[in-house]
Amino acid sequence: MTETVPTDSPPPAQVTLADGRVEIAPDAPAPSGPYANEDLLPVPVEKRTWTTYNFSALWVGMAHNTASWTLASGLIAVGMDWKQAVLTIALANLIVLVPMLLTGHAGPKYGIPFPVFARASFGVRGANLPAVVRALVACGWFGIQTWIGGEAIYFLAGKLFGDGWKNASEVGGYAWTMWLSFAIFWALQVAIIYRGMETIRRFENWAAPFVLLGAGVMLWWMSSKAGGFGPLLDQPSKLGWGGDFWKLFWPSLMGMIGFWSTLSLNIPDFTRYGKSQKAQTWGQALGLPTTMTLFAFLSVMVTSGSQAVYGTAIWDPVQLAAKTDNVAGILFALVTVLVATLSVNIAANLVSPAFDFSNIAPRKINFRAGALATCVLGVLIFPWKLYSDPQGYIFTWLGLVGGLLGTVAGILIADYWILRRTKLDLADLYRTGGRYWYDGGWNWRAVVAFVTGGVLAVGGADFHPLIDGRPIPALKSLADYGWAVGLGTSMVLYLVLMLLRGKEKAAV
Repeated sequence: MTETVPTDSPPPAQVTLADGRVEIAPDAPAPSGPYANEDLLPVPVEKRTWTTYNFSALWVGMAHNTASWTLASGLIAVGMDWKQAVLTIALANLIVLVPMLLTGHAGPKYGIPFPVFARASFGVRGANLPAVVRALVACGWFGIQTWIGGEAIYFLAGKLFGDGWKNASEVGGYAWTMWLSFAIFWALQVAIIYRGMETIRRFENWAAPFVLLGAGVMLWWMSSKAGGFGPLLDQPSKLGWGGDFWKLFWPSLMGMIGFWSTLSLNIPDFTRYGKSQKAQTWGQALGLPTTMTLFAFLSVMVTSGSQAVYGTAIWDPVQLAAKTDNVAGILFALVTVLVATLSVNIAANLVSPAFDFSNIAPRKINFRAGALATCVLGVLIFPWKLYSDPQGYIFTWLGLVGGLLGTVAGILIADYWILRRTKLDLADLYRTGGRYWYDGGWNWRAVVAFVTGGVLAVGGADFHPLIDGRPIPALKSLADYGWAVGLGTSMVLYLVLMLLRGKEKAAV
């Protein structure tokens, strides 16, 4: 029994340029049919124009945001000192850079987005599984970032408009003015995403240095209130460097990796516009670990300063900025937070799920419709609950995200680098009956590897505050290493199953 069905049409030829980039041959028809639309087709080589600076600026813009700030300051809030927090974040970003570069390779080489790239391993139809999982995670992130942006408007506008704004009547546990601020920021992002990818690229280019300047101003302000940098550096660790620290270190490390585990999958959504492999490799290597570590340092310094000045660590920069009475300072802080949040949310949490949702029904859902679906789902996921405390934010949300998406990364890397040696057939990625059709469009081996890796990675995790208890208590010992467990398990299992498939086909 064969694994194919009648094909739609003969595959159009592809050409490989001298620099290794591949595209559909100029005289060949573009892929068509139910699994193709304009947003999912390979980007022509002449439109792959992003440079090293573009990728670096993209990462600076995404790394320098309020959620990144709260990663480091949240570690201070749960007991680490500044050295421990910066070490944890720096190591995590060096680790996550590896799958980022490996999956990003397919972008400039073939010009394809993540959901199309996933078809090679999961099948033309089966790619919807990781795409939807990734999209739903992005919806959660979009909601969290939108809540942060709305919170910035609410707190800082309250300093300008007074008690009538801050103490407005409550709806659902929050002032109605907070909900209004949330809605305003939500609508602002919807308006920007409709401008397209080129507008996003230009926005990231100027947003990146502006946000870094804002973080530097906040550091200067806090150091001046604390009486210099000494008090910022002298805040002791509540954990020491013994067993209490290491008990917290591993789940924190996995959480920090989980923060960018989403982008380690869908980075082809951006690298598909790269003018070369060198541009995406150097751009990401220069942009991700360096800027995240620098921003983490600024964050923990300021948070340590707040502990010295106010007697408690204020891990949310919006609430910290709201403590100033200077109108110009408040306005500057408001603009900085809004630009930072717009920068990361649009690039990381709207672009990619828009492609993912488009992949579900290419003929019915385009990029803009997918982005709008993300915006709606981002509200329905109740982001204010996820962001309510650093414990749940770092260990529950980020840990679960990292564990699940690590399994997908393991499968993609195993398939693209080990089995296929980076060689793909562009036409077959859009066709029924081709080499990526497997069984009815699904590669059940990838699904088995995904489910197995996911269960082992997150089955023993503490889901508080989402739910009480652990789904599979026997797997508790694996929960602190969720991302690594998910990636390693799925990679090995997928390779074994695919190699057995090859032997079965050879025996027929």
